[in-house]
Amino acid sequence: MPIELTVVLDDVPGALAQLGKALGDARVNIEAIQGMSREGKGVVRFVPEDTDGAARALDAVHIAFTTREVLLVKVLDEPGTLGDVALVMATAGINIDAVYVTTRGRLVLSVDDLDGAVHVAEGLAVMTLE
Repeated sequence: MPIELTVVLDDVPGALAQLGKALGDARVNIEAIQGMSREGKGVVRFVPEDTDGAARALDAVHIAFTTREVLLVKVLDEPGTLGDVALVMATAGINIDAVYVTTRGRLVLSVDDLDGAVHVAEGLAVMTLE
């Protein structure tokens, strides 16, 4: 399963640049990224192509992070697909707490029950696991 790293940055000019520079200097490519700020902090979630390299790069510049496995899926590119996927997950009792898109148009789902989400995804015609 792909690994998502989450960092919390100060919401100031240059904080995201520091993150990007650390990953770039380590030659770590970002496959998917999502971020937002609230109440003086920025939360950035991303899926690197090289998880270990990303972790080493962040450790080297003292940027704290957490990791977790996420679901990476290819979905049909047509209206209503996101609603279909979210409804099936919800019906199965699976909460999606983050959703974003990769640079290749795949969907990243951060969920509270990864095994259950994998099982559900395998049965959906609109979605294939990557």
